[in-house]
Amino acid sequence: MDRLDQVYIAGRFRAAHGREELERIDPTTEEPTGILVMADAHDAGLAVDSARDAFAGFSRTSRRERIDLLHALADAVAARAGALTEATVAEYGAPMEQARWRAGLAAGNFRLAARLLEDFAFERRVGGSTVIAQPVGVAVHIVPWNSVYNAISVKLAGALAAGCTVVVKASEFSGLQNQLFAECLDAAGMPPGVVNIVSGRGDVAGEALTGHPDVRKISFTGSNAVGKSILRKSADRLPRVTLELGGKAPTVVLDDADLADAAVKALAIAFANNGQACIAGTRALVQRRQLASFCTAIEAASSTIVTGDPREPGTTMGPLVNRRQFERVQGYIRMGLAEGARPVIGGEGRPRGLDRGYFVRPTVFTDVTSDMTIAREEIFGPVLCVIGYEDEDHAAQIANDTPFGLHAYVIGEDDRARAFARRIDAGRVAINGVAHDPEAPFGGFRESGIGREYGVFGIEDHLELKAILGR
Repeated sequence: MDRLDQVYIAGRFRAAHGREELERIDPTTEEPTGILVMADAHDAGLAVDSARDAFAGFSRTSRRERIDLLHALADAVAARAGALTEATVAEYGAPMEQARWRAGLAAGNFRLAARLLEDFAFERRVGGSTVIAQPVGVAVHIVPWNSVYNAISVKLAGALAAGCTVVVKASEFSGLQNQLFAECLDAAGMPPGVVNIVSGRGDVAGEALTGHPDVRKISFTGSNAVGKSILRKSADRLPRVTLELGGKAPTVVLDDADLADAAVKALAIAFANNGQACIAGTRALVQRRQLASFCTAIEAASSTIVTGDPREPGTTMGPLVNRRQFERVQGYIRMGLAEGARPVIGGEGRPRGLDRGYFVRPTVFTDVTSDMTIAREEIFGPVLCVIGYEDEDHAAQIANDTPFGLHAYVIGEDDRARAFARRIDAGRVAINGVAHDPEAPFGGFRESGIGREYGVFGIEDHLELKAILGR
């Protein structure tokens, strides 16, 4: 078993000051794989000090220096793609192809930021004034375990392009992935202190970082409860805060959709990343007269789901990240049954033939109403609710009947689907399947968050505007 006890501060690896240890467990086998020594408040303070000391110099670097650094990061990540992929599979059970795609996303995020930086307008004339965009200062990026490389890279790309220095607080459940990413920073020749990485608990290292007086920007991806806590506790200092929080995305199946195709797409949208995705389409809205046919199509489409060892090429669904998440999802499945929902596929327990590992039976419920707990709360596992609607007005009402508003999906004839997409209150709406555009803004309405990431929006997210008046 390996022991991960390093933090990356001021351009070098050093032993963590924290002494609390976390046993690392392979979610596929439930076997221990090693120990993570978690960073503490002292480590967090050192990381902020390092970023603060580096900010004066890095904020004045040229556009070309930052572009070259972003390309070096992309090259370093691409060179370690195999190791990054394997770590993703080992730590939270992502199927191999999905894990490989996420490693590729990280390199792509750095390359895109470099391209956008070529002609990004840091200065422009507005009326009779000159408006200057300058880096906000030391940024803290807090990222979750379910998409570590993408979350780190998309936040970091925007920050570096803007001229900010950064402390990344990565989840303690992704210790090996965090270590490998820090090695990529080192291989890219990251100037000392410009990017620092610590792995530790949110209520220890995370709170020390978000409460630090020298931090001027907080970008958090994670749960609503923690996001709201960060916002409350930061109110006295008023740092700039971006929150990318939970979701309960609707997948609206219009009545002109091919139901067999729609069922395949709805399962892919709901169960990607083993259902552990804030953008998962976990509410399928179907015209009421088509409900029975759609559920039959779901049963047929479910034969394509292969649950098992995520390292096997044919696997489409692996385990959940840990026992706590496994038990949480099992609890929601029991709750759905108690509320009167009927399983079309799945139910409690593990899939047949899998007696070890944090595997959940992919579950689709019908006879679901919008007031049920399983239709309102983010489950973060492979559970899909099918809800009937009467007409498009009713479908729009149900789609927006949620405290969230991060993502949505519409399946149907293209022009009609695009028209319906305008009626949904969500930060992104994908038409006829899973889609990703790294230049489009990403963020949520309502309780799904504050602010936007990706593309030029991620750069702007790390800038302050100053107007110089007069000629």
